[in-house]
Amino acid sequence: MILNSVVYICPMKITEEIIDHIAHLSRLEFEGEDKKWIIQDLERIVGMMDTLKQIPTDDIEPLIFMTDEYNALREDVAEVSLSQQEVLKNAPKKDSDYFRIPKVLDK
Repeated sequence: MILNSVVYICPMKITEEIIDHIAHLSRLEFEGEDKKWIIQDLERIVGMMDTLKQIPTDDIEPLIFMTDEYNALREDVAEVSLSQQEVLKNAPKKDSDYFRIPKVLDK
């Protein structure tokens, strides 16, 4: 399926070894036809980035904010909303002043 008729020429060759390396780093698996689609997609992405590098941006100021909107935020004022006893009252498991949770890491 072709979504965009613009063809970008990839300046580098995306190999199966590169795909395997990226898949290993991202803990993904690509096999067969999926690997071919990933190669084609990455070649288009890299080609598009190379095309974007050719746009002259010397006279363009970098954006600090994406919009001119200003976020009106309230002042950050510390206040006690619930006491420690009130919070621990609804805890399924607690140990004196702390929540008890299942062990996550083994030493």
